[in-house]
Amino acid sequence: MALLDNETQLSVLVDGLDHPEGIASGPDGAAYAGGEAGQLYRIDVGRSEFEEVANTGGFLLGMAVDAAGNVYACDLVNRCVQKITPRGEVSVYSSGPAHEPMSVPNYPAFDAEGNLYVCDSGGWKEDSGRIFKVAPGGDAVVWNRTLKEFPNGLCLGPGGDCLYAAMSLNPPRIERIEILPDGTAGSSQTVVELPRAVPDGVAFDTEGNLYVSCYRPDAIYRLSKGGDLETLAEDYEGTIMAAPTNIAFCGEKRDVLLGANLGRWHVTRYEAGKTGLPLNYPDLG
Repeated sequence: MALLDNETQLSVLVDGLDHPEGIASGPDGAAYAGGEAGQLYRIDVGRSEFEEVANTGGFLLGMAVDAAGNVYACDLVNRCVQKITPRGEVSVYSSGPAHEPMSVPNYPAFDAEGNLYVCDSGGWKEDSGRIFKVAPGGDAVVWNRTLKEFPNGLCLGPGGDCLYAAMSLNPPRIERIEILPDGTAGSSQTVVELPRAVPDGVAFDTEGNLYVSCYRPDAIYRLSKGGDLETLAEDYEGTIMAAPTNIAFCGEKRDVLLGANLGRWHVTRYEAGKTGLPLNYPDLG
């Protein structure tokens, strides 16, 4: 167990993964992570053990899980969202609309109706990103075109009427997009700017605090409901935290904050002392 300057305790939950970027919590309390050669890992949080359950042959980034334990993973190499069953069966869930396919699918998030929001980051510093909305079954549309400066991690906010997006560039920040009653995208608003950082992942706890993991620096910030920003954890050596990308509250009680480390081979456990906001696990049949 390590203790950094801000007294947040950190530890390595599991080691030996292949540069994981994505981390997600399943309905049974298990965690899921991806590898850069297409691996999908299932992690027993309580036992600190993992197993490889599938391989897409691509590079798995962000992921979400449905009620049956199917994992929906953004595959960078295959440019799609893969559906991976608990038995390890892999199929393409969505590649985007036929006339405007996905290019850099990076992170998905379910709403209560089973729609899957998928950020497509576009090219680095090309301002070519988009956010797709995939209806249950896989039909996709471009949901938002205005947030194009490398949209990255996504999460639904408390109440489910807004989508939060980590924008990695120009400027680095967190945006809140209104979800209108008809399901279309409303206006967006900057929640917080994070200069000299590359925000990557986002997650809420039940108290309304927003957690932001950053690819650069090796840090996780916590934004209070009142707008106060603090450093939850930072690793100047880049060892226990090494390019932390996605984060998720996992475990049976959602009280274990886990972070993937693209720069190394492990998943980090953060003693945040909070419980994660309940996620949507839709029954998609």
